[in-house]
Amino acid sequence: MENGKIPHAGSRLDRLPTSKFHWKIFLIVGFALLTCWSNAIGGLVLAQLKTIGWTNNNLTALFTSLSTAGMFFGALLGGYVGDRSGRKKTFLFFEVMHILTMIIAAASPNMSFLMFDRFFMGIALGALLTILFASFTEYMPSRSRGTWSSRVSFIGNWSYPVCSVIAMFLTETVAPDMNWRLQFIIPAVLSSLISCVAWKVFPESPRWLESKGRYNEATKVLTSIENEVIKETHSNLPSAKKENVNIKKNISYSELFKGDLLKRVVLGSFSLIAMNVTQYTLINWLPTMFLTQGINIKNSVFLNTMNMFGAPVGIFIATLIMDKIPRKAMGIGLLSIMAILGYIYSLQKGMLMISILGFFLMISVYMFVCYASAVYVPEIWPTNAKLRGSGICNAIGRISGIIVPFVVAKLLDTVGVTGVFILLGVTCLITALMIGIFGIETRGKSVEEIGSI
Repeated sequence: MENGKIPHAGSRLDRLPTSKFHWKIFLIVGFALLTCWSNAIGGLVLAQLKTIGWTNNNLTALFTSLSTAGMFFGALLGGYVGDRSGRKKTFLFFEVMHILTMIIAAASPNMSFLMFDRFFMGIALGALLTILFASFTEYMPSRSRGTWSSRVSFIGNWSYPVCSVIAMFLTETVAPDMNWRLQFIIPAVLSSLISCVAWKVFPESPRWLESKGRYNEATKVLTSIENEVIKETHSNLPSAKKENVNIKKNISYSELFKGDLLKRVVLGSFSLIAMNVTQYTLINWLPTMFLTQGINIKNSVFLNTMNMFGAPVGIFIATLIMDKIPRKAMGIGLLSIMAILGYIYSLQKGMLMISILGFFLMISVYMFVCYASAVYVPEIWPTNAKLRGSGICNAIGRISGIIVPFVVAKLLDTVGVTGVFILLGVTCLITALMIGIFGIETRGKSVEEIGSI
């Protein structure tokens, strides 16, 4: 632990007025997330593969599990490589890996080959999601970091509706065997374009460079950014704020499981477990739960569609209020609303109330998705451990995504829909308690101040 003045990158970045530099980083990261839709097309691809006789229920389950397993290892690997080799290099490396695996998938000769490739595609995707969300927080000013991160989440979460529209168009225009192949080729081409732009204009994080003692490189990047902003605004920049905080230069992997950092692992892991359990249970199981309640398939699809409109609305609302509410209070509040509203929702039988309450439930769920995955979990770490810490939490969150579907299936068979929402509610309330106990306040604080341990 070192006492004294913090490295100057943070204070120099935090003083910058909102400028084209911020919008450039935002657009690159946002559209990189948007085109990472290899996970979003999983169900759409499997539907096409079933029509041509490539898959059955068992192979579909294996395909899905391999993807999730890949994302688990990818989150850990991406975090390790990102903290060791830098944000830009790691972003581009896994972006290229993701592009190549999608191209290879499109050329798959059989289902076994496709599933093998899908595992490595999952590794690349899991790494990218960890790297992009976590590293983005190092470029944005502390006063508006939550707002910018929420905007990135808003763009990224449009991948589901965008790829669904493309899949619908392909279904009407091309044969099934070419349909699923094009669903991999299209995002591969778009991701290639983003990668070319990122390679040319995306800067390495000055905060990361300074954390590695590469001060000359950090100064060069910072000076270039500042000159760009001065040229745009035609005014001098305010003086950089000097702060005295404790900065630990080197953080080993083992230290993430000790003391204050272990508390952050617990905090981040519970946040992402709650996010995964609620989000993916509702996405994957709502139509089945409607059928269990005696609602016919036509009305089930209609209700599910109406409810899902709450997703973009929720994230949009989050972009407006993220930096206006303390982080701990927002997390606890959203989780409490989700638990209470979910239970009330599970008791409804009428179409009108299911539509209304489901819409508002989805709003609260996706506000929390934005809060947990894009804002709070990425920003609670010191720069030297930011990607590894985020990666561990993301990996633990993925484990819950593997286990919970089996629990949900059992609950539906034994105690019904209300039992499922009680499970979701208990998960939310336990997570709210963890935020209350271990949570740290990050709103408006610099990356260096948050990372001081």
